[in-house]
Amino acid sequence: MAMDLKDKVVLITGGASGIGEAVTRRFIQEGAKVGIIGRSKEKLVKMKEEFGENIVTCQGDVSKYEDNEQAVQATVGKFGKLDVFIANAGVFDGFAKFADVTPEALSDAYDFLLNINLKGSFFGVKAALEELQKTNGNIIFSVSGASFYPDGGGVWYTASKHAQVGLMRQLAFELAPNIRVNAVAPGGTLTELTVIPPLHPFVKIVDNETKAKSIKKRNPLQLAQMPEDHVGAYVLLASDQAKAITGEVISSDGGLSVRGLG
Repeated sequence: MAMDLKDKVVLITGGASGIGEAVTRRFIQEGAKVGIIGRSKEKLVKMKEEFGENIVTCQGDVSKYEDNEQAVQATVGKFGKLDVFIANAGVFDGFAKFADVTPEALSDAYDFLLNINLKGSFFGVKAALEELQKTNGNIIFSVSGASFYPDGGGVWYTASKHAQVGLMRQLAFELAPNIRVNAVAPGGTLTELTVIPPLHPFVKIVDNETKAKSIKKRNPLQLAQMPEDHVGAYVLLASDQAKAITGEVISSDGGLSVRGLG
């Protein structure tokens, strides 16, 4: 079955880099009109230059409610409606170990990371909800293998990603039957995930070659995944072919759940 997104209007947070950029590109290819919100003016300008009238770009901070609201208004103002909201923006903690981090860095890291990864999800959904109710739309969260397993990051990242799954499930319960709410859980991916600054020098900096080797060892399919490897799951959940799916997580992680004790 074709996962046709023609005439769908989608808003993606963090849609100008990493997995968000790959999803943006694929959705436009599938016929969708897309609004994106991101921090980097340079990346947003490049996306606008490439996709023209198929995209609306908004510079903003997802941890600020008004920035989410402005992105919704800009997307609806340009395309007339909103069918899908994707809470994708996120930052990483660089595998910082809890016991090593000072109390001062602990507080800063909590505020910075959970404000974006978790509060940003709350704010984005709240800002989009009224428009999604008009279209019986759907919501997709970008979660992680760290939403289920330890050591996919440090304690802040793991906690934030577990919390996102709880938020997704509660919203799937509350917003049914009119709005579907699901998630995609990418595994280790070679992408430009921002590392939170307050944790230096506790952050572990890993080059892509080393990271790729580590990722391959962790999953049975031995894949060092790229952002493009995950986009099919988002297309499915955003499409009308998934109308019976809500409250679910599609794991796109090379089979982490079946790796066993080896």
